[in-house]
Amino acid sequence: MVKIFNRNTEKAKRKSLRKEMPPAEVALWQYLRDRQANGHKFRRQYSVDRYILDFYCPSAKLAIELDGDSHFSDSASQSDEVRQKTIENLGIRFLRFTNQDVYENLDGIFEKILKHLPPLPS
Repeated sequence: MVKIFNRNTEKAKRKSLRKEMPPAEVALWQYLRDRQANGHKFRRQYSVDRYILDFYCPSAKLAIELDGDSHFSDSASQSDEVRQKTIENLGIRFLRFTNQDVYENLDGIFEKILKHLPPLPS
């Protein structure tokens, strides 16, 4: 059986990315951490297949990606599209926001995320 979640080969990279989170990710993490999103647990810098997601909620199978300036070139957009399709083919829903969205409307982004989280069983 092939392991597709949090492969050991990606462990050092995930750890490094957690230590060097951009300000937009830090800001959103303050809203997602400690089950603040309707009781759902989010993980940061979580790997799925060969990709590392900014945030992932296993219970909702929801990935959240924040895109900075490096994502706006044609080649990056194509890579992001392939990456997203690969992840969605594993049954994971995908939400994408820009860093600028986070800086300008963090509360609104959090509300959009909450709409994609099903109620947890009691």
